[in-house]
Amino acid sequence: MIRLAVDIGGTFTDVVLDVHGVRHTAKVLTTPQHPEQGFLQGATAALKKAGLRAADVEAIVHGTTLATNAIIERKGARVGLITTDGFRDSLEIAYEHRFEQSDLYMVRPEPLVSREDRWCVTERLAADGSILLELDEASLERVAAQVKAAGIEAVAVCLLHSYANDAHERRAGEILTRLLPGTPISLSCEVSPEIREYDRVSTTVANAYVRPQMQGYLKRLEQQLAEQGFKCGLLMITSSGAMTTLQTACDFPIRLVESGPAGGAVLASNLSMELDETRVVSFDMGGTTAKICLVDDYRALQARTFEVARAYRFLKGSGYPLRIPVIEMVEIGAGGGSIAGVDEMRRITVGPESASSSPGPACYGRGGDQPTVTDADLCLGRLDPDHFAGGQIKLDTDSANSALQKRIGVRLDIDGVAAAAGISEIVDENMANAARVHAIEWGKNLQERTMIAFGGAAPLHAARLADKCGIRKIIIPTGAGVGSAIGFLQAPIGYHVTRSRYVSLDEFDSAEVNALFAAMRQEAETAIRRATSKGEIEEQRVAYMRYRGQGHEIDVALPSRPLVDQDKALMEELFAQRYQELFGRTIPNLGVEVMTWSLAASIPVPPPRKQPPTIAGEKAIPSNFRQIFDPDLMHEIGHGIYVRTALKPGMRIEGPAVIVEDETSTLIGRNFDALILQSGYIQLERKS
Repeated sequence: MIRLAVDIGGTFTDVVLDVHGVRHTAKVLTTPQHPEQGFLQGATAALKKAGLRAADVEAIVHGTTLATNAIIERKGARVGLITTDGFRDSLEIAYEHRFEQSDLYMVRPEPLVSREDRWCVTERLAADGSILLELDEASLERVAAQVKAAGIEAVAVCLLHSYANDAHERRAGEILTRLLPGTPISLSCEVSPEIREYDRVSTTVANAYVRPQMQGYLKRLEQQLAEQGFKCGLLMITSSGAMTTLQTACDFPIRLVESGPAGGAVLASNLSMELDETRVVSFDMGGTTAKICLVDDYRALQARTFEVARAYRFLKGSGYPLRIPVIEMVEIGAGGGSIAGVDEMRRITVGPESASSSPGPACYGRGGDQPTVTDADLCLGRLDPDHFAGGQIKLDTDSANSALQKRIGVRLDIDGVAAAAGISEIVDENMANAARVHAIEWGKNLQERTMIAFGGAAPLHAARLADKCGIRKIIIPTGAGVGSAIGFLQAPIGYHVTRSRYVSLDEFDSAEVNALFAAMRQEAETAIRRATSKGEIEEQRVAYMRYRGQGHEIDVALPSRPLVDQDKALMEELFAQRYQELFGRTIPNLGVEVMTWSLAASIPVPPPRKQPPTIAGEKAIPSNFRQIFDPDLMHEIGHGIYVRTALKPGMRIEGPAVIVEDETSTLIGRNFDALILQSGYIQLERKS
């Protein structure tokens, strides 16, 4: 097929056009006010390279950070929350604890819904879903009138215990749809039908908060694609790394919050299989953020919780919790556009604020006057000012030096090069620290892993990051500068369904659980078949289990078949194995219970072909040399410059060197050597 993938990031919009296995790429600046303009600009550029028309494209896959940015920047819709009488303030009470005990000036994040926009209706369910008090429809109609008078743009309905019985919420949705025509209604029983009230409310409110903006954008994009001559459908990447339909994305845009980074994790998973690397850490550094993900046995780690817009960088609880299927990764404000400064203790700081695409780094010449990581890389000699982003953006070295000297150098009494070196070291250490913490939290060892680096800025920083983390091998794939977009094309069509249903294994009823999974399978299959009628659907089942009385569950993979009553012993055994793996022990003579069940259905894509071994051959000859600052030696040294398209499989390159290409550049430290693999990938390996 001829397929188009578009990844809209905070700074760049990356485009990949795959024509029967041959890729044509484009990288353009994101247009924040009208993202569809950057989308179409990049798509047009890729089509021009391939000599094709819009009508030739047979499929479009899209991922975007718009939903995430709307929450972070608090630029979403005015949301009205309707909940059970007496629970108006659950959203603000949250977890009832301080996420930073030692900070006397700690400030909780403001709820996405102000108190005056929260309403209560009369109804009540018990924890098992039985009805204690019927829904008072008259009270709901009065609330609907108040919502309409207040000018609310979207409504979130979160009634108590609706995960156990959705009758009241669905009836409320019917009434509100009739009384508030045109207003998007988000029901918690559809958005996040799981136990734990605050997480469910927070997720549903966030969905309502971004829904009008995302619906408007996606509908405009669909219309403009048709006007430009595209005749194929548009699929969206979700945070779990699967493709879904445009309608599903419009109804549940909160599932898109990590769509761009998820594409990168899909790419890393496929590369790990192709290279037969069972332990991988993926490093995706773009213009705004850096993402780090662990891949074990060819699969990225998965989670069902995520926190967005953290006010305190690494502190859990300082953001908005979302309970959605997501690829587990750590994301920090460390990209090429991350802004550097000096704090009150005369320390260089980098991020999380970004210059984004407008005005962009100082060296872009678009009005930015604050120093960024890209300005530092330019002043250190790592970037060619005339060939950045394939020559589309001419970098201004004088503007970069001026910004570095004015904002950093003057305050610390150092020159611009020293300021640039300080910025580079700080951002690399921030990323290394985030990677270490993430690995420790999962009980993993970074030093035994191979790094797969992609994104516009990652190949520049990968070798130094590997130094700091003790990693010996790095892979830079072809098209690394648009890696996440390439990952979009490798993602399966799929859908993830989760349901909370308490089951004690002492009272395990296989018929009840099978009925629940059958309903979940039906929901997932319906969503998948909206996207395609072809292919056999496979499923993966997971139970979230715990010892009786514990506060949190662990994920336990189940057989993808109907269960029988005798499977109680199997589930206990699987739980014990998983608990032992995570915590190094089990707890004897304690009952086991299941809180939540999950089903991930997808149409699998063919696995990548295993790459044959590469025999090292001739030594490549550099096209020229460039003086680049070395952070260890604290002075400039000569680096050979190589053009990636001129390198053949088997060629060797001794560090220090730089391999340049249109969307990025790979910096090979003096303690690394490079080998061009059969696939054209660059393999960096630490010198012995």
